[in-house]
Amino acid sequence: MKTGMTCLAALMAMTGAAAADIKIGATLSETGPAGALGDPQAKTLKLLIEEINAAGGINGEKISLVVYDDGGDPNKARTFATRLVEEDEVNAIIGGTTSGTSMAIIPVVEEAEIPFISLAGAIEIIDPVKHWVFKTPHTDRMACAKIFEDMKKRGITKIGMISSTDGFGSSMRKQCLGIVNEYGIEVLADENYGPQDADMTPQLTNIRGKDSVQAILNPGFGQGAAVVTRNVVQLGIKIPLYESHGVASQGYIDLAGPEASEGVRLPGTALLVGDLLSDSDPQKPVVAAYKALFEGATGAPVGTFGGYAHDAVRILADAIKRAGSAEPKAIRDAIETTKGLVGTTGTVTMSPQDHLGFDLSAFKMLEIRKGHWTIVE
Repeated sequence: MKTGMTCLAALMAMTGAAAADIKIGATLSETGPAGALGDPQAKTLKLLIEEINAAGGINGEKISLVVYDDGGDPNKARTFATRLVEEDEVNAIIGGTTSGTSMAIIPVVEEAEIPFISLAGAIEIIDPVKHWVFKTPHTDRMACAKIFEDMKKRGITKIGMISSTDGFGSSMRKQCLGIVNEYGIEVLADENYGPQDADMTPQLTNIRGKDSVQAILNPGFGQGAAVVTRNVVQLGIKIPLYESHGVASQGYIDLAGPEASEGVRLPGTALLVGDLLSDSDPQKPVVAAYKALFEGATGAPVGTFGGYAHDAVRILADAIKRAGSAEPKAIRDAIETTKGLVGTTGTVTMSPQDHLGFDLSAFKMLEIRKGHWTIVE
């Protein structure tokens, strides 16, 4: 029964189990290529649910949490989602650290009629709208648009792309190619790499060979994106490098190195630049509270991906409170009517036509300077 369950997850499963009336399940990529994303998500879920239970629960009911580690494997994610539904009998599911695992979970929750909040970026997760599926991160199409807006401001009209072949990279590549012409930008080179590849210099050499290329865009996440960043510097490529929101964490800077990542731009969330927000920004206190909770408990820097889990828990808790019920249908209906909920990623207002709940304005264009995040705009 506990095969594939980490020790941390086992402890999570026991949190409030004796008196719990609400059961939340999760399948996350705590290990594997997306471990840097999934591990803080698992820790965030545990911390927030402990906090909610310590304050009396939701409408007087305590929450228990069951978490499985799918290692980034879509087949395992599907298996664990089925287990959460059939054996653990959860009221809702949070998870799908990656786009690939999220897409594998969707058929399970749609058939079982269990609300699911994804923590992954692909637009296909919520477009077209699926009755039981929601998500917290910006879509990859939104990330492309934010990047192309910035390129246009800088007078960049010709680029090279190098994309990861995993679910996230493939989806974002498709979305970027679908809208790039709207910004007057031409893709002169279109390369790719596998998520486990350790050297992308051949692909980057091909891009460098295009004399008119003015910038490089890398739709990818995790270790592969850090390798691309280091290889760009090793090859002496001086043109601007744009990464995706899939690397919006201190972990990326640490993997790539402060020197290699210097000047890299990417779309990110308020969470990474909380100290730079104005006091009037409604996200500032939310970001500060989560930062204090996570960093105080773990000693690790807060990051975007844990923030996605934070927002999912807040959306779910708000929905259950407003619904006055933990029945899956009641939760689903209440999530869909979420209005003005301030999270670390944006202010969420959902509808039957929108299961994400915010627009491009929730994104900030960030640039890395001396190993730290700065706001471009």
